[in-house]
Amino acid sequence: QVQLVESGGGLVQAGGSLRLSCAASGRTFSSYAMGWFRQAPGKEREFVAAISWGDTYLPDSVKGRFTISRDNAKNTLYLQMNSLKPEDTAVYYCAAKRVTYYSGASYTGVDEYDYWGQGTQVTVSS
Repeated sequence: QVQLVESGGGLVQAGGSLRLSCAASGRTFSSYAMGWFRQAPGKEREFVAAISWGDTYLPDSVKGRFTISRDNAKNTLYLQMNSLKPEDTAVYYCAAKRVTYYSGASYTGVDEYDYWGQGTQVTVSS
């Protein structure tokens, strides 16, 4: 069982930056693929970034602006968000998936993850 707690959300002007953090419980954090997703009102939850076995994956909508990273010693996942746009406004969730071997999978699907945090609100004003 893994518990995830996001933090770092808030209100920022367009063009600004935020860094989200996701603190994970447990002693096997390094064995989990980790992802960030977001959900805007009235929309489906969408993939933002994932990291697994040192590989990172980001969709074109955030590539070049967002960076995903992790500190296994601190059991913490990060999402650095730069050049924020109003369309980035959403609740951001971190997610974890236990992986036992390297498969090259990118883990971009919502249904692929086993554990979810409660979310943190990010609001970008124009």
